[in-house]
Amino acid sequence: MKPVFRGIICINSSFLIRHSSLNMHRLTAKEEEIMSFFWDKGPLFVKQIHESYPEPRPHYNTLSTIVRGLEEKGFVGYIAYGNTHQYHAQVTQEEYRRHTLKNVVARYFGNSYRHAVSALIEEEALTIEELKALIQHVEHQNPQK
Repeated sequence: MKPVFRGIICINSSFLIRHSSLNMHRLTAKEEEIMSFFWDKGPLFVKQIHESYPEPRPHYNTLSTIVRGLEEKGFVGYIAYGNTHQYHAQVTQEEYRRHTLKNVVARYFGNSYRHAVSALIEEEALTIEELKALIQHVEHQNPQK
């Protein structure tokens, strides 16, 4: 049976992830956990995700429902092999991380990264030495600024 491709483009037998202007949704903790399997292991069948969990495993149908929800949200695509689907991440971990950080800064810090960093320092989650090292790193990356 010929595979059916969804969420990817096939050009000269090379597969390219379709990057559209995805309106990225927030994920639940369980959805993020499942996305981490795709980010760490690459394309997977739901059975492989199920087998990756330690006992007691979540129910197979629960995982399948969550993966289909991720597909509806645009986070995963799939290749259909008959009645079986092999899913793959459509959003990289870095893309999701950046989007999530932007949302946190916008929602809780009035779109101010300065306020976000100040909060980290006030909470002692970031030391002055770490901040200095971060400044040096940024200055090294962007010497013109």
